[in-house]
Amino acid sequence: MRIKIFHEMSFAYAPPAKSVIQVLRLTPRSYEGQHVLRWRISTDVDCVLRQSEDSLGNVLHTLSYARPIEKIGVVAEGELETFDTAGIVRGAVEPLSAEIYLRASPRAEINGALRDFAEEAARGAETILDKLHALMTAVNETMAYEPELTRAPTIAAEAFALRRGSAQDFAHIFIACARWLGAPARYVSGFLMRGDGESPEVGRAWAEAHVPVIGWVGFDCVNSICVDENYVRVAVGFDYLSAAPARGSRGGGGDETIKVALVIDQAQSQRQS
Repeated sequence: MRIKIFHEMSFAYAPPAKSVIQVLRLTPRSYEGQHVLRWRISTDVDCVLRQSEDSLGNVLHTLSYARPIEKIGVVAEGELETFDTAGIVRGAVEPLSAEIYLRASPRAEINGALRDFAEEAARGAETILDKLHALMTAVNETMAYEPELTRAPTIAAEAFALRRGSAQDFAHIFIACARWLGAPARYVSGFLMRGDGESPEVGRAWAEAHVPVIGWVGFDCVNSICVDENYVRVAVGFDYLSAAPARGSRGGGGDETIKVALVIDQAQSQRQS
């Protein structure tokens, strides 16, 4: 599938910030499940924008502006060709061994309730892959999806106690439980091409777990499916904090307000064919 993406973030500071640094993870990489045909990051201010790579293999752009400012706009846009690989991630940049993703992380900590939930979900499953599929189904059936909670700073245990949450929360619960079951698991930020043709208001989150012999497999607990050609994979992390589209700091100023505009569509040439 050919997918076009236009993603705009606006950062406003009141009163104006004296200086700003934003670390952006908004650039997808090619692997067997997706080929990046074109992609660019641009801003509406004359700032310093440096590209690099973090320790997890994500493409970073560090935006810095050293003068007083009220508002910065960032646009990430491009086109990709995606493929259905039954959720299997092959050919991706992997600087670290899978086992590093067994370690706990702030937003995907396990607690007693989640341990019990994971063990009950996996009961009767023979292989780790079967356990992960059963876990995905259990999260989907237990949690109510409320996308408007996307920016709420909940952790896995808090969201599970409420029995409702955003795609971030679903991913964090799956990750915490998968690690408890012995499978390395990580958070993925990206985009989802919705089946109804409408563009979502924000990006999407899901989880990947590592299965012996197979490798990394993507699980979307919101839809209870392994990811397919409708998903665009951008960044991975131990949880949201290390895969967030944007994280920054500022000198002086007051509150920061972030607005997001997102348009996802099939490429025109594909629709006509």
